[in-house]
Amino acid sequence: MAPWFKKKQQRRFGSGDAGYSRLVDNSAVDLSHGVILYLEDITVSFDGFKALDRLTLSIDDGELRCIIGPNGAGKTTMMDCITGKTRPDSGSAYFGQAMDLTRMTEPEIAAMGIGRKFQKPTVFERHSVFENLELALKRDKRVRYSLVAQVDDEVRDRVSDTLRRIRLEGEAERIAGLLSHGQKQWLEIGMLLMQEPRLLLLDEPVAGMTDDETERTAELFQSLAGQHSLVVVEHDMAFVASIASTVTVLHEGRVLAEGTLDKVQNDPQVIEVYLGR
Repeated sequence: MAPWFKKKQQRRFGSGDAGYSRLVDNSAVDLSHGVILYLEDITVSFDGFKALDRLTLSIDDGELRCIIGPNGAGKTTMMDCITGKTRPDSGSAYFGQAMDLTRMTEPEIAAMGIGRKFQKPTVFERHSVFENLELALKRDKRVRYSLVAQVDDEVRDRVSDTLRRIRLEGEAERIAGLLSHGQKQWLEIGMLLMQEPRLLLLDEPVAGMTDDETERTAELFQSLAGQHSLVVVEHDMAFVASIASTVTVLHEGRVLAEGTLDKVQNDPQVIEVYLGR
């Protein structure tokens, strides 16, 4: 374990919104040690079954990490723990050096700068692409403000920049429900980017995509790495090969192997429990 994670928190925070109200600014995340996410000995059990079994994992700031493994390996449960959807039975989870995710609510974790994309794209299908991105913008969403809010030049510039990044230039006025499956995936990623996340969790992002869409998604993720940290759970090994420098293999809730794709692909244990199937 990194020595700076051995220290107890020097500041105590109460539970709920009041306790973390001063923490909902992702610029406050302490990245002085270069690690944006650290999980140590995370254990989660469901009716006696250990979905995670003392899982330990760290992600560097700006890193693009791929997580692979057979069904039931604990990949989704890991993401649930990071985002606050599931509370671990034991273990610790830190965002940056000092933000204890196990003591934060889902909204607090999202506000701190952790964004998650599920397998199935979730967009407002009756709204335009522009409106989807505008709605995702991190700003006051109370009714009184929303009724008088204007789309100013700053918002338009941010939406335009995001459209360029997600390869949807020229689609701003198109109704989101008319987009292809791959375009909807990109739009949802764009909606996450509008919230200014430091860490993106992406669950099987290229499932159902065409070869061309998959290739363009690889280019998108590579362009985001460095400015954001990305954790990508994926079964498409060709896609993983195109983006990953480091791959982590999970099995039965633990890290089975970690390293370059070539290294894990030639690991006898990985071949036996995953790739060999």
